[in-house]
Amino acid sequence: MRQVFAVCVAAVVAMSFLTFAAVSEGAEGIGRSELVTVRAVVTAVDQENRMVALMGPDGNQFVVKAGDEVRNLPQVKPGDQVAVRYYQSLLVQMAKPGEQPMSTVTQGTERAMPGEMPGGAAMQQITTTATVMSVDRKRSEITLKGPEGNVVTLKAADPSNLEKVKEGDQLNITYTRAIAISVEKAKG
Repeated sequence: MRQVFAVCVAAVVAMSFLTFAAVSEGAEGIGRSELVTVRAVVTAVDQENRMVALMGPDGNQFVVKAGDEVRNLPQVKPGDQVAVRYYQSLLVQMAKPGEQPMSTVTQGTERAMPGEMPGGAAMQQITTTATVMSVDRKRSEITLKGPEGNVVTLKAADPSNLEKVKEGDQLNITYTRAIAISVEKAKG
């Protein structure tokens, strides 16, 4: 569970904001999500060694190894487009009085069916409950204690998000991240 809490805290920091607790009664929660898409063009394919050379949108070139789990690599040719979509979201909700603390990890993967162009997706969702140890409104900071006793202090990007939070409150934090990779045939 310590690792689950650490990943959720890292997500808060990585997304460069903290939305803890500006949640009124009956509200679903406060969150943020983002989707980033990067495209690259296949410049060469070494089928024997499963290496694919790519050129990114800024002309940067790099080589990736297609693991054995990548199906249908022989269909990939120079000029094909590779799209990588990365999604992450964070949701913070006030736990209801008496609600049991939670700590769960859900994961899943998918990959192209035989005969399709190579592609796949992976998703992970982590949910944990943290206890508010203190709120420093002057410094816009909140100190949280995870389910196994690990403590972290974070700065709120928007100080108004701390207005309704008090010591002893329970926060349910859900961090979701997913990546999808697809290959599209060259046009023309």
